[in-house]
Amino acid sequence: MMDNMTYPVILTLMVPKETKSYRHVYFICFLALYVLILSINIRLVMVIVMEKALHEPMYIFLSYLCVNGVYGASGFYPKILSDLILDSYVISSNMCTLQTFVIYSSLLSEITILTVMAYDRYVAISICKPLDYHSKLTKNTCVKLILFSWIVPNCICITAVLLSNLRPICKYHIDKLYCDNWSVVKLACVSSFVNNVFGYAISVIFFSFIVLIIVSYFKLISACKASLENRKKFCQTCLPHILSLINFTIALLFDIMYSRYGANDIPESLRNFLALELVIVPPVFNPLIYGLNITVVRTRVFTLCVSCASRIFFTENPQLNSVLSLIHAKKNSERVCS
Repeated sequence: MMDNMTYPVILTLMVPKETKSYRHVYFICFLALYVLILSINIRLVMVIVMEKALHEPMYIFLSYLCVNGVYGASGFYPKILSDLILDSYVISSNMCTLQTFVIYSSLLSEITILTVMAYDRYVAISICKPLDYHSKLTKNTCVKLILFSWIVPNCICITAVLLSNLRPICKYHIDKLYCDNWSVVKLACVSSFVNNVFGYAISVIFFSFIVLIIVSYFKLISACKASLENRKKFCQTCLPHILSLINFTIALLFDIMYSRYGANDIPESLRNFLALELVIVPPVFNPLIYGLNITVVRTRVFTLCVSCASRIFFTENPQLNSVLSLIHAKKNSERVCS
């Protein structure tokens, strides 16, 4: 008889409300969200890469924030889309571990990236000297900061996932649309004391990062009072960062409330909203907030969109294109004759 441990355990996930009636509607909505997340984040990264004026530390960190948003979203949307199209809401223990790691390493990476971006803005505005700023934030420093914001969260997530999965489980249902670490912990037959301690330690560490960001911005606000130029710079570059931080912190609190303290007496629609807040709001609103607030980014994206739209329009309307070409040729001939 073969050992059962050689087979991955199959877990069941929460089934969305009224799936039989609205399964295809849910599929279209989630697909539209995923395409939106991919398009706006990749577009912003492309603009930063192609525009030499944006090859600055702040925009490099912003592009990494967008890549991280795509990475985290890819841990959720392909799975929920396949569940909806197949009408089967199950997941193997190995895939559950992978999904937990991807979503929560992205989550913790976002906190560290926002901390790095706050440091960048603090150095830029408090120094107010471009040469000193670039001497402090060199290319090597930027690479080290990006590596820090990627390695630390991933190491912590690997530890958390291992602690959760190296335990025998007695339950096989996750009351959520996707796998998360605390839901897996609750499946175990043994005490979750070690996981609790580790979880609270991580929460304290990363919430201290958020406090550090808030303190740095209070210092920046007091430093910017004396100069009108600094106030304009603060509103242009720091306001999007503050909005991203507020947006992310609210989503994070919703996730913690749902995972740790969610109860069955809460309406299912509210529970789903709390669960989905984290995988919908930050990856959608981060590129929009920065794209709409930073003039160079907004102008470049608008120009690209207009050129793409005009190219598509003229490709689909060859007659209009030929008429405009004739008008242009006629004007050139009149100019030559005159």
